[in-house]
Amino acid sequence: MSAINQNELLAGLQNIAKESGLDISEELGKITAKLQSCCSLSRTWERVELARHSDRPRSLDYIDMIFDDFTELHGDRYFGDDPALVGGIGFIEGQAVTVIGNQKGRNLRETIDRNGGMANPEGYRKALRLAKQAEKFHRPIVTFIDTQGAYPGLGAEERGIGEAIAVNLREFSRLKTPIICFIIGEGGSGGALGIGVGDKIYMLENAIFSVISPEGCASILLRDSSRAKDAAVMLKITSREVLGLKMINGVINEPEDGAHTDPLKTAEAVRAQLLKDIADLSKRDPAVLVKYRSKKIRSIGYFTE
Repeated sequence: MSAINQNELLAGLQNIAKESGLDISEELGKITAKLQSCCSLSRTWERVELARHSDRPRSLDYIDMIFDDFTELHGDRYFGDDPALVGGIGFIEGQAVTVIGNQKGRNLRETIDRNGGMANPEGYRKALRLAKQAEKFHRPIVTFIDTQGAYPGLGAEERGIGEAIAVNLREFSRLKTPIICFIIGEGGSGGALGIGVGDKIYMLENAIFSVISPEGCASILLRDSSRAKDAAVMLKITSREVLGLKMINGVINEPEDGAHTDPLKTAEAVRAQLLKDIADLSKRDPAVLVKYRSKKIRSIGYFTE
């Protein structure tokens, strides 16, 4: 039911009650609250579905549209290469940058090869190797985040997935070079945070950012996996909500029906923001960047006694 039809029906009920001399304000209040709740649930889940859309541009798509002469680099120098997390060096208007991003698949074969964008420890260690290299050669770092989370498999646990992400959190927070992060699809849990510590963090309009998936939250906290839509509303995972919580610096608008309907337009918006931030952050003293990055991280969240 559209918002216009809802308003017309409520107005009709009010008129009937008025003509009959009845006071139904309390009932109307309950109905209005229920309708608002349903609308909020519907809008939030639409964002979740768009963030997960199979045709949504992936990290390599944005890299191809935004950067020139991108050269992918492989391996963590400890265990191997992780295709779920890509990285390398590209150029934007003559400026060399290090680019790191989660890479999901578009079909069954690619999704298997890329592990659905869920990185293993070697992926995060590769990201850190490239980030340290960027710091050494004074290159800005750009990350594209799009993952349900880090891979929770037995091999990942045996090779230290928790330790790998924890080290990245520490090291990225004190890298003496600009870091700009874009959440382009799903920003899930520690898997997103492993490459999500930066001076500037942005979300695409239909991206989501959460400590857990709606399905996981529904199963654990609501004890009912079928209530994923309710959990999504509770988690406040949409871009505008996360911006309201001051966890990101801004929201980048998408075409009306999602980034997949006009990838180039979305990439141009990301590119414009990126150029602006590179120009601004590159002028700042690296030590000052680290100081304010740390201050920003520590100021996230609040509590009451």
